[in-house]
Amino acid sequence: MPISARTAAIAALGVVAIALGVSFAMTRAKASDPFAQCRETGRPAPIGGPFSLTDETGKAVTDRDVIAGPTLLYFGYTFCPDVCPLDNSRNAEAVYLLEQMGHLVTPVFISIDPGRDTPELLAEFTDILHPRMIGLTGTPEQVKAASQAYRTFYKIQDPNDPYYLIDHSTQTYLVFPEIGFVENFDRDTTPKDMARRVACFVEAAPK
Repeated sequence: MPISARTAAIAALGVVAIALGVSFAMTRAKASDPFAQCRETGRPAPIGGPFSLTDETGKAVTDRDVIAGPTLLYFGYTFCPDVCPLDNSRNAEAVYLLEQMGHLVTPVFISIDPGRDTPELLAEFTDILHPRMIGLTGTPEQVKAASQAYRTFYKIQDPNDPYYLIDHSTQTYLVFPEIGFVENFDRDTTPKDMARRVACFVEAAPK
């Protein structure tokens, strides 16, 4: 075989080997992470966990009661003047878009203000945004435990002010039953983009 032909053959074999290697790596990645094709920023650190809270009807619930299907979790408070209403409106709009795609996703609002957010107030807040949005509150200890499980932050600015504001995290978390947390969304994520990305996870979830 001429040297040039031999070189071409070796190069071709090299290309095939690389292609097989890439294919094998992608197959392994998909097997270990069924949502690999849906992630845009890499696999996030594992967060989340069990919680015990009170829903907007006054009933004691756990994460297993609340996360019965694909769920979007957000930590905030009803007295929030701007961020929480905007973020949860975005989440609700994304859920409506997902419904049009044939995907049922539950929006959940976990209050970080148990001193003021009664179940009745949460019901008013969530009913305005989406009929299936679930509002959760609890004792300060229960709320703190749920927040720590999802590594969120919140701090009252001035506890002595009856109209106090609360600094807090603004991430939204996509969670599945049995699987747990799979992705988070920043404030700048649009309803359309959130719906598109959540749909990918829903469709890729092991059945």
